[in-house]
This record gives sequence, C-alpha cells and structure tokens, in this order.
Amino acid sequence: MIHPDCNFVHIINIKTMNFSIQQPLENERVKLVPLENNDFDALYQVAYDKEVWMQHPNKDRWKKEVFQLFFEGAIQSNGAFKIIDKSTNDIAGCTRFYDYKESDNSILIGYTFYATKYWGTGLNPSVKKLMMDYIFQFVNRILLHVGAGNLRSQIAVGRLGATKIAEENVAYYGEASKLNFIYEIKKEDYLSASQTN
Repeated sequence: MIHPDCNFVHIINIKTMNFSIQQPLENERVKLVPLENNDFDALYQVAYDKEVWMQHPNKDRWKKEVFQLFFEGAIQSNGAFKIIDKSTNDIAGCTRFYDYKESDNSILIGYTFYATKYWGTGLNPSVKKLMMDYIFQFVNRILLHVGAGNLRSQIAVGRLGATKIAEENVAYYGEASKLNFIYEIKKEDYLSASQTN
C-alpha cells in the first residue's frame, strides 16, 4: 500500500514511465517513511548498538562519525527510508532502494539494518515484501549486496527467494571496498512464489 502522507517524491525516468524510489509505503506492521536530514539523531539511537553491525562489512558504523558517512550516503541516494514500527511508532531501522539500471531494468535493495529487538521477529520479511511488491511494478530484477561475512543477512535474503549470482568488491559510500555476495530476485520468480503462498 502506498502511504497516504506523501508530500514529496524523488523521480527516476524510465523510458515513458516514471516511478519513485522513495515513495512512502505501509502495510499492517510497518511504515517506510523517506529519510530526511533531521532524522539523524533518532536513527543513530538504533545504530549506536555495536551488535547491530557485528556481521556487517563495516563493523565500526556504531561510531557516530562513521555512521554520519553512512547517513550522508543514505540521504544522497534519494531512496532511503526510516522503518517505523506501527505498534509503537518507534524507528526500527533503515533501508533503501538504490542504483537503478535502465539497461537491464534492475534496482538494488540494501543498506538495511534493524535494532536488535526486531531480529527474528519477522519484521525484515514484512519490510522486504512491502518494498518488492511496490518496486516490481516497475523493474524486472532486484539485486542485493550482502557482506561476505554477514551470515545472518545471507540467510535472510535466501528466505526471500534470492539466489546468489556473483561475488564482487563493493565500495560503500565513504568506505573502503569489501567483498560482497550479489543476490538476485527476478520478477517472474517473485510473482510465481507469491501466487503459491
């Protein structure tokens, strides 16, 4: 469902079609609200927990100055969201759409993190389903970068139906390159799996 409080959007042109990669989205459990500059302090309250970053490629993102770079990259992506837990109205984490490629009509979903209290609660699949239901109206492939040492996220994307297709060094905004696994979800596979569930 598209969130009704949409006052602004960032648009990408696709041939004769337009779509937003920062469209507010909502389901029964969460709201994805476009990330804004004034969200830094509230989001850092989630990010300052060292455990959040233990398996991520950059384990120092809990440090304020390192997280500041992460946050700046999120703002500049024009596709980042704060994830709001509707039951409490608390910020549960952050995620984003980024790197749309017209040549193969693909986009990446990633840079996702959650407060540890949401781990294992089913929140991530709920968020990713919301994002995929929306974006597959416009693209044929979703790609996900997952750190080579991030077993938790590798398992999570596998549960979403993603298939590992490559390994490459990825330079995150303002950070050194790190080895990542590249996962793919194709629109036809996603739609087929959705119809059988």
